[in-house]
Amino acid sequence: MMNMTRPAPTTRRAELSAAGAATVTVGLWASAFVSIRSAGEAYSPGALALGRLLAGAIVLGAVCLVRREGWPPRSAWRGIAISGLLWFGFYMVVLNWGEQQVDAGTAALVVNIGPILIALLGSRLLGDAMPPRLLAGMGVSFAGAVAVGLSMSGGGGSSVLGVVLCLLAAVAYAAGVVAQKPALGRASALQVTTFGCLVGAVACLPFAGQLVQDAADAPASATLNMVYLGVFPTALAFTTWAYALARTTASRMGATTYAVPALVVLMSWLFLDEVPGLLTLAGGALCLAGVAVSRSRPRAGRTAAPEHTPEPLPEPAAGHEPVYEPVYEPVYEPVYEPAPAPAPEQA
Repeated sequence: MMNMTRPAPTTRRAELSAAGAATVTVGLWASAFVSIRSAGEAYSPGALALGRLLAGAIVLGAVCLVRREGWPPRSAWRGIAISGLLWFGFYMVVLNWGEQQVDAGTAALVVNIGPILIALLGSRLLGDAMPPRLLAGMGVSFAGAVAVGLSMSGGGGSSVLGVVLCLLAAVAYAAGVVAQKPALGRASALQVTTFGCLVGAVACLPFAGQLVQDAADAPASATLNMVYLGVFPTALAFTTWAYALARTTASRMGATTYAVPALVVLMSWLFLDEVPGLLTLAGGALCLAGVAVSRSRPRAGRTAAPEHTPEPLPEPAAGHEPVYEPVYEPVYEPVYEPAPAPAPEQA
């Protein structure tokens, strides 16, 4: 008997490639926190965001020219523009500003409500399924993020403005991801990332004067960190993110980013000699465990619910009642054959 729950080879390969792309994204985004800590000492929030986006846009534009990607179709521009303004532009500026007002632990704690918002918005606007494993994994990961945030907040001050800024960053991040998902069905991951980065850079152009002034006074290490942020955590990581997002749901991709706090703890330990405490290590382990649960699948033999729910039929326009077409069933009428004529009598 054929096993109907076994995925097709092409589907399995697509899942593995998406998981690999998501792993690259998470690792590079984790490294971004270490670089931001260095570059942020010499660059203002807006200048750092603009410099990072310009470096990313140059690299992405060059790759697009080599690959002859061309312009995205008109139907993709709405999602590209919204994600570029909210995620590439507004999110980066507000997050940099917020981290100057609160300690790193509080910032990480508030920003990590982003994946939860992605799941809620994805379910409401994109029809993403919310399987129990995804919800359980997100709950475990969020508990780990809370533990990491509390352990990193020791003695740090938190202003109301800083908390509000980090909350706005989380909302912008979630809205940008949900807006980007439909665009990936109409344009390539490279196109969506490149032009989203360009939109964000244009939105940050008012900080150009500050960027020039900060670059003149900044040490070479801070400038190199800014360029690194643009080339790797922006150009490369956002492209691999878009590649993976095009092959899974926004909710599952958002849950994957809960691995970032655990990797930040590890990188800070290795590169900054910041030895984590027991609570920090436990929180990081919970983050990774939650990601593993959220991305796991039911055991073989059980019928898994489909990950994508069918799109609902469009609602009728206001003032118009839905029109239902009658369904006609075939009617089978009896066919009567004429009786044979009587044979003529013999004389």
